[in-house]
Amino acid sequence: MSRPDGPRPFRFGVNLMTPAPADQWRAKCRRAEELGYDVILVPDHLGMPAPFPALVAAAEATERPRLGTFVLNAGFWNPALLAREVATTDALTGGRLELGLGAGYVQAEHDTAGLPFGSPRERVDHLRRTVEELERLHGSDEHQPRPAQQPRVPLLIGGNGDRVLRLTAEHADIAAFGGAYADPESSTGRLVPVTAEQLDERVARYRKFAAGREHPAELNLLLQMVVVTQDRAGVVQPLLDRVPELTLEQVLALPILLVGALEQIVEQVLAQRERYGFSYLTVLEPYMEAFAPVIERLRGN
Repeated sequence: MSRPDGPRPFRFGVNLMTPAPADQWRAKCRRAEELGYDVILVPDHLGMPAPFPALVAAAEATERPRLGTFVLNAGFWNPALLAREVATTDALTGGRLELGLGAGYVQAEHDTAGLPFGSPRERVDHLRRTVEELERLHGSDEHQPRPAQQPRVPLLIGGNGDRVLRLTAEHADIAAFGGAYADPESSTGRLVPVTAEQLDERVARYRKFAAGREHPAELNLLLQMVVVTQDRAGVVQPLLDRVPELTLEQVLALPILLVGALEQIVEQVLAQRERYGFSYLTVLEPYMEAFAPVIERLRGN
């Protein structure tokens, strides 16, 4: 659903997940900037780069892109210590930071770290406490260090559940929707795709919670695959084998998959902005190069 005053301009982010030595990391960040990405992002998973030092290094290697966490696992963080990390990183990146937070979904990582995983309710409760404590600390003139951006670092919250969507509507500048959800039977964070119709319902639910906002949030979607091809069915066949409950047509219609000829993908992105309001799109690192021609076609829309 587009806004009455016209659709929001696109922004494009890339989530860099693969650790690399300093020179290779900086080269990767410069390449993202060259390809036209607006935001360089780092996730928060064990086995992947530590978010805050990686973003400081990205800032030193680039000039234009914003820098973000996508998303921090709130269960890994004490709110007071996180407030220090966020403020320091924002200062060291020249006010380019965007803070992304989520409730966490991979139990095995918590087990490895020796941290409690908690029930879904407990994880969302901790996420809410974290958001509210960050607002309190960064809103205090006495808190040190101070973030460069005032009144605060822009906040993105990721998640599709009702309680997270309500929290997002209350606090976040950016609402990040997952096109997949964690399998409740999996401890390793196996993801199950959200169909186009299910995502309609989730976005509508968010809009209901956010109806009283003075300024609409930017809506984000994390894309799981971008492949420019003439053989759409062949590319998605491995995924179809893993989700036998979906037909080929349903898989090809999944909002998180951009598979097809370049013009087909461009049309799909424009249609999804019209249908859902997604103007901020994030791709995973393996698809950074493949998505670049789409960015070029959509730039200025």
